[in-house]
Amino acid sequence: MKALCWHGTGDVRVDTVPDPEILNPRDAIVRVTSTAICGSDLHLYDGYIPTMRSGDILGHEFMGEVVDVGRENGALKRGDRVVVPFTISCGRCFFCEKDLWSLCDNSNPNAGMAETLYGQSPSGLFGYSHLLGGYAGGQAEYVRVPFADTGPIKVPESLSDEQVLFLSDIFPTGYMAAENCNIQPGDTVAVWGCGPVGQFAIKSAYLLGAERVIAIDRVPERLEMAEEQGGAETIDFDAEDVHDRLMQMTGGRGPDACIDAVGVEAHGTGSIDAIWDKAKASIYLATDRPHVLRQAILACRKGGTVSVPGVYGGFLDKVPFGAAFAKGLTLKTGQTHMHKYMKPLLKRIEKGEIDPSFVITHRLRLDDAPAGYRTFREKQDHCIKIVMQP
Repeated sequence: MKALCWHGTGDVRVDTVPDPEILNPRDAIVRVTSTAICGSDLHLYDGYIPTMRSGDILGHEFMGEVVDVGRENGALKRGDRVVVPFTISCGRCFFCEKDLWSLCDNSNPNAGMAETLYGQSPSGLFGYSHLLGGYAGGQAEYVRVPFADTGPIKVPESLSDEQVLFLSDIFPTGYMAAENCNIQPGDTVAVWGCGPVGQFAIKSAYLLGAERVIAIDRVPERLEMAEEQGGAETIDFDAEDVHDRLMQMTGGRGPDACIDAVGVEAHGTGSIDAIWDKAKASIYLATDRPHVLRQAILACRKGGTVSVPGVYGGFLDKVPFGAAFAKGLTLKTGQTHMHKYMKPLLKRIEKGEIDPSFVITHRLRLDDAPAGYRTFREKQDHCIKIVMQP
């Protein structure tokens, strides 16, 4: 089969690789009908996530048709149309039973590697380094799905792939980010980053009752989408000081909640800390660029919440934790507990409350994936979200 494989920083290629096989009786094999390039895939492309190996198959946002199932998988049958969550969860451990699906104890075969870095291991992920399991990803013609009696959800034929594909990651991720804000009637929520997750965080904040959403970015088409599709007020961080503008817009109090939908590769314009972050990361003296996280902590109102769906990979430098303590902030982070959100959000789509396809700007073949990564990485051609059909 064909699959998009990682061969080094900035080097991804469509290779011919062996077809996946059933390895565990709870497995399924899915023929991929739609897959997408995620912003967090760029962290792999840019070399920020360790333990990648040449030939690793990328991709964690995908859906398709079940073509084979293991003998102990009674939940699926051949021909089922499913969306697959990007996190891999067993469904039976302490954490899965607590609805903390992305913290599954049994789905990362390289747990020892993760424990060395993080103290404990999160769940395995599709196509996202050997640190998180070394699983082949979904930017391919076929995928082996472990614990497939627990993860994938069936979707109705009445909905198109483009309407349901993002249940695999970015819609639940944006929704959980907003839910973590404990939004109350009248609240103002600030969202840093107007990429796809940020766009869904904006939509979700309104779904959960926010009165105002303020979106922060510098890419014109992303800010335009946040305004026109999301109904957000916007700040161009190239044009004005984010902290000062947020204080003006909130009467000096600050937003009730702040969402960092950027993570490891944050940019800043002219600020000393952003320049320092980039310089240190470029010579491997730092693992992440936490410019946005600093801004969110300093801007959030006293007693507010900072929600972090943006991916961070290692150790953060000069984070103003003293400010977080002094202001009594609540910080909520982590990979999305996908299995908790997929079915409820599918119901919202079926009811017409949201059509997630609004973020799609580019549609490509899998063969075009290397060029798609470059386009997405460089924000060329007004690119916000790429969907591919193998």
